[in-house]
Amino acid sequence: MSSNYADSLSPYENKGILGIPECFDSDDTVSKKCTELANLIKDSRHVVFHTGAGISTSAGIPDFRGPKGVWTLEKKGEIPKLNTSFDNATPTKTHMALRALVEAGYVQYIVSQNIDGLHLRSGLKRRYLSELHGNIFIEQCATCRRQFVRSTSVKSVGQKALGIRCRSTVSNVGRACRTGYLHDNVLDWEHDLPQRDLDMAVMHSTMADLNITLGTTLQIVPSGNLPLKNIKGGGKLVICNLQPTKHDSKAHLVISSYVDEILSRVCNILGIEISEYSESSDPTTQSNLVEWTLPLNHINIIERKFKTHLKETVGCNQKKNPE
Repeated sequence: MSSNYADSLSPYENKGILGIPECFDSDDTVSKKCTELANLIKDSRHVVFHTGAGISTSAGIPDFRGPKGVWTLEKKGEIPKLNTSFDNATPTKTHMALRALVEAGYVQYIVSQNIDGLHLRSGLKRRYLSELHGNIFIEQCATCRRQFVRSTSVKSVGQKALGIRCRSTVSNVGRACRTGYLHDNVLDWEHDLPQRDLDMAVMHSTMADLNITLGTTLQIVPSGNLPLKNIKGGGKLVICNLQPTKHDSKAHLVISSYVDEILSRVCNILGIEISEYSESSDPTTQSNLVEWTLPLNHINIIERKFKTHLKETVGCNQKKNPE
């Protein structure tokens, strides 16, 4: 549960602005904006979603800075009434919609600040996801850096040693690491972001002609600034959040509604069916060992595309601004 996770973090004073009042667009306005968003997605070549704690509240996991968020209530000396455990929570309509949009080719990548593992459990493939703050269902080897899926959430945070040997010794993929030990995958406040996940997030966010944020106030950096990476190159930003954000003025479109409602409407307009959560697609329920390491060959492919994108962007700028 997110309150237990929050309690496990090191003491930290600067938790951002808490308890900003929520705003709601009218139903008619939401309908019009969702139609516009669906058309933007349909007309874009490279779409990236950026997800925050707000996409998991309908799974029973409270957010942090909302009116009923963990840290908002903590400041008042209260605790959240809504507090499903990470193990008992299941992916929301939004998680399943994002997987469907990726599989249909409408979305190229997802960048998440969430540690709840619900993107993983939705069945989304690893190559389409950066987890910038870690994953409560992942353990990582301190030596070979490979990641493996757990059947239950880890009970520690801060990349603490678990006293378990690297599971690559029972994996059928790659060379076995016989000296490494596993640690949890969840960051504490002062930890550096995982480099490969961050690199992929930066490249995709920059290449995107459309960055879309869901359920995040965009206060934490660098995560909160990644959706702006495409604006200099002419890309668009869409913000979907119930609370205002510091980047609203830079957005092409702002939708103030529940993200489950937004994604349901968008998928309906695009003719995309949203599947229900199924344990058969959830790696945490599988009896065999599942690796969760970002595929190096896929990273190399994206790096080449990114270099090409930068060259094309420089070329376009030179044509627009000849000396």
